[in-house]
Amino acid sequence: MKSKFFSFVNIFGLSAGLACCMLIALYLKYETSYDSYQKNIGNLYQVGTIFVKEGTKDSKTVNTPAPLAPGLKQEFPEIQESARLLNLFTEDKTLIQFKPLSGEKKSFLEDKGYLTDPSFFKMFTYNFIEGSPVNALNRPNTTVISEDLAKKLFGNEPALNKVIHINSNTNGEYDYIITGVFRPITAPSNISANFFMSISGGDMEKYIKARGADFASNNMFFTYIQLRPDANPNQLETKFPSFIHKYADNDLKRMGFYKKQFLIPVKDVHLADEIRSNTTAPASKTYLYILASIAAFTLLIACINFMNLATARSSKRSSEVGIRKVLGAEKSSLIRQFLGESFLMTLLAFVLALFLTFLLLPLFNAVSEKQINFSLTNDWALMLGFLLLALVTGLIAGSYPAFYLSSFNPVKVLKGKLTNSLAVTSIRKGLVVFQFMISIVLIISTVVIARQMHYLRTADLGFDKDQQIVIPLRSTTAKAVYASLKAELKNNTQVLSVGASQYYPGIFNPADNGFYKDGQTMNEAKHTRMNWVDPDFLKTLNFKPVAGRLFSEQFTADTGLRIIVNESAIKAIGFPSAQKAIGNKIYFDWQGKKYGWEIIGVVKDFHFEDLHLPVTPYGFNMILSKTNFNYAIIHAKAGNASQVLQSAQNIWKKYDTNEPFEYTFLDDDFQKNYSADNRLASLVSYFTVIAIIISCLGLFGLATFSAEQRTKEIGVRKVLGASVSTIVSLLSLDFLKLIMLSVIIASPIAWYVMNKWLTNFAYKEPISWTVFVYTTIIALAIGLLTIGYQSIKAAIANPVKSLRSE
Repeated sequence: MKSKFFSFVNIFGLSAGLACCMLIALYLKYETSYDSYQKNIGNLYQVGTIFVKEGTKDSKTVNTPAPLAPGLKQEFPEIQESARLLNLFTEDKTLIQFKPLSGEKKSFLEDKGYLTDPSFFKMFTYNFIEGSPVNALNRPNTTVISEDLAKKLFGNEPALNKVIHINSNTNGEYDYIITGVFRPITAPSNISANFFMSISGGDMEKYIKARGADFASNNMFFTYIQLRPDANPNQLETKFPSFIHKYADNDLKRMGFYKKQFLIPVKDVHLADEIRSNTTAPASKTYLYILASIAAFTLLIACINFMNLATARSSKRSSEVGIRKVLGAEKSSLIRQFLGESFLMTLLAFVLALFLTFLLLPLFNAVSEKQINFSLTNDWALMLGFLLLALVTGLIAGSYPAFYLSSFNPVKVLKGKLTNSLAVTSIRKGLVVFQFMISIVLIISTVVIARQMHYLRTADLGFDKDQQIVIPLRSTTAKAVYASLKAELKNNTQVLSVGASQYYPGIFNPADNGFYKDGQTMNEAKHTRMNWVDPDFLKTLNFKPVAGRLFSEQFTADTGLRIIVNESAIKAIGFPSAQKAIGNKIYFDWQGKKYGWEIIGVVKDFHFEDLHLPVTPYGFNMILSKTNFNYAIIHAKAGNASQVLQSAQNIWKKYDTNEPFEYTFLDDDFQKNYSADNRLASLVSYFTVIAIIISCLGLFGLATFSAEQRTKEIGVRKVLGASVSTIVSLLSLDFLKLIMLSVIIASPIAWYVMNKWLTNFAYKEPISWTVFVYTTIIALAIGLLTIGYQSIKAAIANPVKSLRSE
């Protein structure tokens, strides 16, 4: 109570550091606890694939063929159950409709839909509130839906055995009987679903049967297995090569590559960041390490403040120590006293940190885009850990001043001969340098991340991404509407062009082929992503031709075996130039037959995936049928998107009254690929601000104490004619030198850390020297503002008051 300001700085600084640690610890706990509630979690595994092709880098994925799940269970007795899971990859949302006996048809667009086998619910734990998981999907055309979807469709009525109509680009358009309703578990899961459909009874079943026992191609399923309790997963993996040799060897040789299967424990799937695409986006271990480091360093800065201010004020309490020693106090009792004060401070900080954590958690959830819950009942172990951390913090932060103060010689103290030693002063300065070094590393990181995110938003993608309206075509009716929609929008003067495709840049595209040229074989084929488009799609997105021409309705033969490829495809396949590739054929083999496509055009390389990945070969094939496309894209004139949207919506409602009209913008869809990077940028920015505030609090306290210690010196200087600016410079210069030293030490560290982070991007903004200039200016400005107030206050004080006691 006697030193309210310094108590506030210590308690608030520690509580802010602890609150940051708590929030990040809750985040790390959330990210590392995916599927931990599964009853069979110890025996659940996802099967992964490594594609091996000579001359190319091995590709690691979790995509597998349809026959693999039943084939593994049949072949290996160690496997108790197996199940396939397929996300509805050709649609971002699926149209679900229900026609009650009386009233209007209800239509909803739902995401997170999957196709799966009946065994899925025997392996994975779901909380069924209607129906039974044992036989939920045993019959064809059955579905299990979430409680939220059931309430949307039926209100408070039971959903069991009701019939709904599901329109899916992936699985076709069918009626489904609801055989189960589950209540979503609040704990995080890698399979976050709104509804599951049986594989049997839809287009996907027909597709699987048509391909038979093809273990080589169509790798689009997720395969899960449940091992028997006594099974050894490592031993099982050693048997996979002979399995592949037995069932897929001949097909793989014809296709020119080989594959290996491996197992990932389901509990580790979310942290398997070496696999880019899964049922949910994996967590980046690098990002988790960064956040954990920020938490540790933020708390460390707060501890340094505590230690610095405690030692700085030691001379203020030196007389107290001297009197206590003269009156018989032992060194041990003084140590207990000062450690007790330190523990009291940290306990107060801990209580305040708990309050701040509860208060800030909704904001933290919004920034991190997670649903993290915090309760003293469920998180008692975590809270106990933080209580111990607070006590250890109090011990570490208070130990040095406790032992330092208790060792004072009472004679020297009471004679006024005690001064701060050079060692104590040096330690204090070293700690200031260290804590500002951490803050400057965070500032540089924030600037580099912000520049990279700006680069990702503004980089030339090789096509026009702005003013592009994307309208999903999710049903047979919607696909049929496209022809009329395009015809009427062509007459709109605010529309530049309208096109359609099965996929568009920035979204998942599973379609691919392996192409080779004359004189080569399938063993030399180059993996090429494929898209099927209408005649105006390339013009709508303004792809730049570098040789040949684009598709056109005037050339009816374009719908045959003709193809347009990008520059990367030309280089990879082995043509000397784009111009010389025109008119040549490229080939691929499929099920023992050879197919040849004539190259009629080459477009400039473009980013069909986000900038984490390099541009690879890509090809377009044209189809005239306007009922086979998944997306319509409208290129509106600048500033007229709202008018075009209104026009498109009116046309849509004229032809399709039962399906909701939805749209997105292509540039927004592309930016969704950077959601994890944006979250990291936001979190680093917020915690950088907190770290700077804590550092500045400490610097402000030290500046205040320094000014107090030099009050008489300042008074003498003013009496002898020193100006206010001279005194301000005198008081500020020492601290600014320390900040400058922090910049010099922190800059190479930050450069190294950020260079490592930028390796996650195939395309990036280089770290410019200007970043370090800006950071230096920011750091010095923060330091000057922090200590400037106290310096000016001390400089303008009346010297008569400070010298009166002399």
